[in-house]
Amino acid sequence: MADPSNPVRTCVGCRRRAPVTELLRVVVRGGGLTPDPRRRLPGRGASLHPTAECLQAAVRRRAFPRALRSSATLETGALEELVSARSS
Repeated sequence: MADPSNPVRTCVGCRRRAPVTELLRVVVRGGGLTPDPRRRLPGRGASLHPTAECLQAAVRRRAFPRALRSSATLETGALEELVSARSS
């Protein structure tokens, strides 16, 4: 039985399911991907493990535009900075 106080989401990079507490929410703002660690920004979000491997897999598979229903090319700079800072 799932714990309703800790929902489960799927990482767009590795496609594994994990509790939201282990994943980083990402939204589109200003034409780029914006990390939403507090999970409070408005709009459709995608979940990602905050690791370089999952980020690279998501970019390679073009998972962000599909998950966020965006037809535009999305800038990943802010997201890459956050992930590299967390892994260092």
